[in-house]
Amino acid sequence: MRKKVLPFLVFPAVSLLVGSVSALLTGENMMIYQTVEKPALAPPAALFPIVWTLLYLLMGVSAAMVYNAAGDYRKIGLWLFWAQLAVNFFWSLLFFNLRAFLFAFVWLILLWVLAAAMAIAFFKTRRVAGLLQAPYLLWLTFAAYLNFSVYILNS
Repeated sequence: MRKKVLPFLVFPAVSLLVGSVSALLTGENMMIYQTVEKPALAPPAALFPIVWTLLYLLMGVSAAMVYNAAGDYRKIGLWLFWAQLAVNFFWSLLFFNLRAFLFAFVWLILLWVLAAAMAIAFFKTRRVAGLLQAPYLLWLTFAAYLNFSVYILNS
């Protein structure tokens, strides 16, 4: 029983930790969001930590489901989970710290591809685990719109 429950604590905790460390390293540089020209659909800055917390939790829960499951796509799904989490970690550093808006956009496309592949592998392993990634993919799509718009409006 413990072996089945522990992943539901570890995977969400690691996901949240990765997001938290990235945010800490970004720190004061997140204030750039207040100063750059943004598109009309840009949400308030206060929304981002709420959304990301929920997305990291969903990521972790679905990874735990896959970890506890059997199937041909389990191993690749978990590998993609770690790969996309690493790429996710660096996006805010590229965007906020380096202000490399175009490179951050390209990096975000890589993240989207990895997250989509992860969602597919999760879906093939445990259907609900893949479906739990739909909000993440939607948010990454919206983030790509925001990122590219910031690049265009501030070039």
